[in-house]
Amino acid sequence: MITKQNIAQILDNGGKVLGPDGDKIGSIGQVYVDDRTGEPSWVTANTGLFGTKESFAPLDGATIDGDDIRIAFDKDTVKDAPSIDPEGHLSEQEQAELYRYYSVSDGGPAGGVAGGQTDRGLGDTDRGAVGHDTSGPTTDEAMTRSEEELHVGKESRETGRARLRKYVVTENETRTVPVEREEVRVEREPITDANRDEALDGPAISEEEHEVTLHEERPVVDKETVPVERVRLDKERVTDEETVSDEVRKERIETDGEGIDPRERRG
Repeated sequence: MITKQNIAQILDNGGKVLGPDGDKIGSIGQVYVDDRTGEPSWVTANTGLFGTKESFAPLDGATIDGDDIRIAFDKDTVKDAPSIDPEGHLSEQEQAELYRYYSVSDGGPAGGVAGGQTDRGLGDTDRGAVGHDTSGPTTDEAMTRSEEELHVGKESRETGRARLRKYVVTENETRTVPVEREEVRVEREPITDANRDEALDGPAISEEEHEVTLHEERPVVDKETVPVERVRLDKERVTDEETVSDEVRKERIETDGEGIDPRERRG
């Protein structure tokens, strides 16, 4: 770790910036320190043709190697870093661009150049972007949490058909009908003064026949077709309630680390 006690040694002895394997990236140009802590945060390496370009490299994880600084990034990475003028004041956008490129934590506003050189800051803002993306290029300082919403609608579909069909069935009906018939009843009466004359009218002894015609009623069945009702089909709407369920995905954001309010660890 590079500390502020190493700054004079770094600048006075004209050391080099080395990659993680000890390969020379370029000579040390300037060291930038954090305004709040005074600790070194960035170093510039003279790269390019004849060392005419100064490229910014982070001091996170860097160590002193004699008069040199060994950083955690190789030469190609440093050479391809965003081109930023070390002679001017670094804007907030330039600072954020460097943090995104190297995927290192934003330690906050950094201060001037160490060693008595011209004071140049890394952005004098009240609040810069806090942190960086570790899963890819940093886009902004916040995550967007999304979730799926369940929308339930209705659709009409055919469930069946109903039709009227007329057909003939034969049923047996029984009715009780009162009928009358005539029967012969023999009536006998004694001879009295009232009927004596009628009784003596005719021969004393003779043969006679007397006939009576008998009648009876018989049921007579007749059929007649008569209309009894009208039948038609109609439709009516019946409202039921159905419960539907489905799975929806929701994003959750949780925090991990020290110094975090337990109530804020999951959202």
